[in-house]
Amino acid sequence: MDKTYNPDAIEQRWYQQWEQNGEFKPSGEGTPYSIMLPPPNVTGSLHMGHGFNNTIMDLLTRYHRMKGDNTLWQPGTDHAGIATQMV
Repeated sequence: MDKTYNPDAIEQRWYQQWEQNGEFKPSGEGTPYSIMLPPPNVTGSLHMGHGFNNTIMDLLTRYHRMKGDNTLWQPGTDHAGIATQMV
């Protein structure tokens, strides 16, 4: 194992594999259903509301998937490219 994390080498390899396996494609043959998720606000601390919000979106996506809908739960990115990984 390398001493330091090299995101370029590791993440690019995994991303290509996910693309090839169709991991980002919606599943199901029914009515399309999607949730686009913005990242949490980086100007404050995470709190229980963030977890509750994610739980609701997870529940809705799973419900529609079980109904056979063509579902996609897509985490989003900040419009300004703010370093959300520092949360």
